[in-house]
Amino acid sequence: MTKDMMPEIVSALIFCVLAVFLLNPMGLWMPSMAHMTMLALSAVAFGAFIVFILRESAKDERDAVHRSAAGRAAFLAGSAVLILGIIVQNSMHRIDPWLVVALIAMVVGKVVARIWSTLYR
Repeated sequence: MTKDMMPEIVSALIFCVLAVFLLNPMGLWMPSMAHMTMLALSAVAFGAFIVFILRESAKDERDAVHRSAAGRAAFLAGSAVLILGIIVQNSMHRIDPWLVVALIAMVVGKVVARIWSTLYR
Protein backbone atom coordinates (compact mmCIF):
# COMPACT_ATOMS: atom_id res chain seq x y z
CA MET A 1 0.00 0.00 0.00
CA THR A 2 1.44 3.34 -1.02
CA LYS A 3 1.13 6.70 0.67
CA ASP A 4 -0.99 8.15 -2.16
CA MET A 5 -3.70 5.52 -1.50
CA MET A 6 -4.36 6.69 2.07
CA PRO A 7 -6.83 9.52 1.25
CA GLU A 8 -8.88 7.11 -0.88
CA ILE A 9 -8.89 4.44 1.83
CA VAL A 10 -9.75 6.92 4.60
CA SER A 11 -12.58 8.48 2.58
CA ALA A 12 -13.98 5.01 1.78
CA LEU A 13 -13.86 4.00 5.46
CA ILE A 14 -15.54 7.22 6.57
CA PHE A 15 -18.28 6.69 3.99
CA CYS A 16 -18.82 3.08 5.05
CA VAL A 17 -19.07 4.00 8.75
CA LEU A 18 -21.52 6.81 8.00
CA ALA A 19 -23.59 4.53 5.75
CA VAL A 20 -23.85 1.90 8.50
CA PHE A 21 -24.90 4.53 11.03
CA LEU A 22 -27.37 5.88 8.49
CA LEU A 23 -29.10 2.50 8.58
CA ASN A 24 -29.51 2.97 12.35
CA PRO A 25 -28.60 -0.65 13.11
CA MET A 26 -29.23 -0.53 16.85
CA GLY A 27 -32.18 1.86 16.84
CA LEU A 28 -30.16 4.58 18.53
CA TRP A 29 -32.09 7.48 17.06
CA MET A 30 -35.34 8.23 15.36
CA PRO A 31 -35.46 9.88 11.93
CA SER A 32 -34.77 13.41 12.99
CA MET A 33 -32.24 16.16 12.47
CA ALA A 34 -29.46 13.74 13.46
CA HIS A 35 -30.59 11.30 10.77
CA MET A 36 -30.68 14.06 8.14
CA THR A 37 -27.24 15.20 9.24
CA MET A 38 -25.93 11.64 8.82
CA LEU A 39 -27.46 11.56 5.34
CA ALA A 40 -25.76 14.82 4.40
CA LEU A 41 -22.42 13.65 5.83
CA SER A 42 -22.73 10.38 3.90
CA ALA A 43 -23.31 12.28 0.67
CA VAL A 44 -20.28 14.49 1.33
CA ALA A 45 -18.09 11.48 2.21
CA PHE A 46 -19.18 9.69 -0.96
CA GLY A 47 -18.41 12.83 -2.94
CA ALA A 48 -14.91 12.91 -1.46
CA PHE A 49 -14.43 9.26 -2.38
CA ILE A 50 -15.55 9.99 -5.95
CA VAL A 51 -13.00 12.80 -6.21
CA PHE A 52 -10.21 10.38 -5.35
CA ILE A 53 -11.49 7.81 -7.83
CA LEU A 54 -11.76 10.36 -10.65
CA ARG A 55 -8.28 11.79 -10.12
CA GLU A 56 -6.50 8.44 -10.09
CA SER A 57 -4.31 7.50 -13.01
CA ALA A 58 -2.17 4.49 -13.72
CA LYS A 59 1.59 4.97 -13.45
CA ASP A 60 2.53 1.90 -15.51
CA GLU A 61 1.00 -1.17 -17.11
CA ARG A 62 1.02 -3.19 -13.91
CA ASP A 63 -0.79 -0.43 -12.04
CA ALA A 64 -3.39 -0.27 -14.83
CA VAL A 65 -3.98 -4.01 -14.50
CA HIS A 66 -4.43 -3.72 -10.71
CA ARG A 67 -6.90 -0.85 -11.09
CA SER A 68 -8.80 -2.78 -13.75
CA ALA A 69 -9.02 -5.84 -11.52
CA ALA A 70 -10.21 -3.70 -8.60
CA GLY A 71 -12.89 -2.09 -10.77
CA ARG A 72 -14.03 -5.47 -12.04
CA ALA A 73 -14.24 -6.87 -8.50
CA ALA A 74 -16.19 -3.83 -7.30
CA PHE A 75 -18.63 -4.11 -10.21
CA LEU A 76 -19.18 -7.81 -9.58
CA ALA A 77 -19.65 -7.30 -5.83
CA GLY A 78 -22.12 -4.47 -6.33
CA SER A 79 -24.13 -6.29 -8.96
CA ALA A 80 -24.17 -9.49 -6.88
CA VAL A 81 -25.56 -7.60 -3.89
CA LEU A 82 -28.22 -5.98 -6.06
CA ILE A 83 -29.20 -9.31 -7.64
CA LEU A 84 -29.39 -10.88 -4.17
CA GLY A 85 -31.59 -8.01 -3.00
CA ILE A 86 -33.86 -8.44 -6.01
CA ILE A 87 -34.13 -12.19 -5.36
CA VAL A 88 -34.91 -11.70 -1.66
CA GLN A 89 -37.48 -9.02 -2.33
CA ASN A 90 -39.03 -11.08 -5.12
CA SER A 91 -39.56 -13.89 -2.63
CA MET A 92 -41.51 -11.40 -0.49
CA HIS A 93 -43.49 -10.32 -3.59
CA ARG A 94 -42.37 -6.69 -3.43
CA ILE A 95 -39.35 -5.58 -5.45
CA ASP A 96 -37.94 -2.17 -4.67
CA PRO A 97 -37.57 -0.42 -8.05
CA TRP A 98 -34.37 1.28 -6.88
CA LEU A 99 -32.58 -2.07 -6.82
CA VAL A 100 -33.46 -2.67 -10.45
CA VAL A 101 -32.62 0.92 -11.44
CA ALA A 102 -29.23 0.68 -9.69
CA LEU A 103 -28.42 -2.62 -11.42
CA ILE A 104 -29.40 -1.23 -14.82
CA ALA A 105 -27.31 1.91 -14.17
CA MET A 106 -24.28 -0.24 -13.30
CA VAL A 107 -24.61 -2.41 -16.39
CA VAL A 108 -25.26 0.52 -18.76
CA GLY A 109 -22.42 2.51 -17.17
CA LYS A 110 -20.04 -0.41 -17.64
CA VAL A 111 -21.00 -0.85 -21.31
CA VAL A 112 -20.83 2.88 -22.07
CA ALA A 113 -17.44 3.20 -20.36
CA ARG A 114 -16.14 0.23 -22.33
CA ILE A 115 -17.37 1.68 -25.64
CA TRP A 116 -15.96 5.13 -24.80
CA SER A 117 -12.63 3.60 -23.79
CA THR A 118 -12.42 1.64 -27.02
CA LEU A 119 -13.31 4.59 -29.25
CA TYR A 120 -11.47 7.48 -27.59
CA ARG A 121 -8.48 6.05 -25.73
